[in-house]
Amino acid sequence: MTTLDRLTADLTTSLKARDTLRTSTLRQVIGAVRHEAKAGAVERELTEDDVLKVLAREVKKRRESAQIYTDAGAPERAATEAAEADVIDEYLPTRLTDEELAALVDAVVADTGASTLKDMGAVMKEATARAQGRADGKALSALVRARLTA
Repeated sequence: MTTLDRLTADLTTSLKARDTLRTSTLRQVIGAVRHEAKAGAVERELTEDDVLKVLAREVKKRRESAQIYTDAGAPERAATEAAEADVIDEYLPTRLTDEELAALVDAVVADTGASTLKDMGAVMKEATARAQGRADGKALSALVRARLTA
């Protein structure tokens, strides 16, 4: 069962359970996936990786919105955004722990023979590919930068 199929099945379940938050969130996410498929000159079939990228982008949007609402003094809206992000996060692969991420970066630096910040692009490309969407880009970048400047 693909992630999109799972989203659709869970939407039906949440409708029957009258879970308004989950229903609303799943509708928004399914809409975002369909929009991504139709983006561009020709509609295309999204791969599983494409769907996961859309989900990760949606989680990131909601986490950023929650932070903005918190800073603006709107805790109710921040809580809603955070709850939506948590619902979407259930469909993403498990995130790498800090230790796993550090080990991955160390392995990539060793494999590529990188030693200076000039090599950061190559290291980031390989590390991102190996992480397969299970790591935050900012955290990965900061860790690579720290390893290459040490």
